[in-house]
Amino acid sequence: MSTIYTHQSSNVAKTWAIMAAFLALVIAVGFVFAQAMQSPGILYAAVIFSLVMNVGSYWFSDKLVLAMSGAKPVQKRDAPELYRIIENLAITAGLPMPKVYIMNDPAPNAFATGRNKDHAVVAVTTGILERLDKQELEGVLAHELSHIGNRDMLVSTIAVVLVGFVALLSDFFMRFTMFGGHGRSNDRGDGRVQGIFMIVGIILAILAPVIASLMRLAVSRKRELLADASGALLTRNPEGLASALLKISQDPRQMKMVHNATAHLFIANPFKSKNGVGFITKLFMTHPPVEERVKALREMDA
Repeated sequence: MSTIYTHQSSNVAKTWAIMAAFLALVIAVGFVFAQAMQSPGILYAAVIFSLVMNVGSYWFSDKLVLAMSGAKPVQKRDAPELYRIIENLAITAGLPMPKVYIMNDPAPNAFATGRNKDHAVVAVTTGILERLDKQELEGVLAHELSHIGNRDMLVSTIAVVLVGFVALLSDFFMRFTMFGGHGRSNDRGDGRVQGIFMIVGIILAILAPVIASLMRLAVSRKRELLADASGALLTRNPEGLASALLKISQDPRQMKMVHNATAHLFIANPFKSKNGVGFITKLFMTHPPVEERVKALREMDA
């Protein structure tokens, strides 16, 4: 069943291209700030620190996400039907059985986390267990297992960390310029060059966090569409996931424990904001519009 994931290789390659652009943005921002402040060490520190943060978040992000969501581990005896569905899907997908967590929340939703397939977690709300029928629940769980198979946890973690680091670096530079910090130049030519870099640095300090956030949101939307397609292939029932997405999106209840930092992990927007169709609105959405996702799934059935 690994072919489910290899068939999506072109989409995965596109997403990793965006991730490479993330790192390039960090290097570019670090380079401009280093030139403006006449301190080459800033560039080296930016790259090293971003790599260290990525490694740290890779190992510990799952524990942080589970704690922030209030998810609690459950055993097979506690939720036998849920376990049975996940076990069957994991076997079909050729994946190890993930740990299972449940959030005591009436709003229907679910997410997957963990640093790799051997340390993966699938978490669902009590609301989704109550609201969805068996085929719809299978569709949701297949979607989450597809995130595991497609290694989305690693990609989303890197995206979140790099966005945060770019924002931190930009804030540091703005504080530096506000307090009159500047490097030294030996002649007028160097002074002009440094002045240009200072102007570019200020512009980057303002725009870079926005650009990085848009890139993170683009990655999130791509991974959701990829997981939809992979999950539908896993169950061979695209309508099950399509119906589940409609039910989840139409439920008026918002999750009790939800944060901007983790919203992109859920199968549907946990903030229950309306899915706009405008271009600018889509740029700032963590998930593709439900209508587009449902349409794509039903076209797979056609």
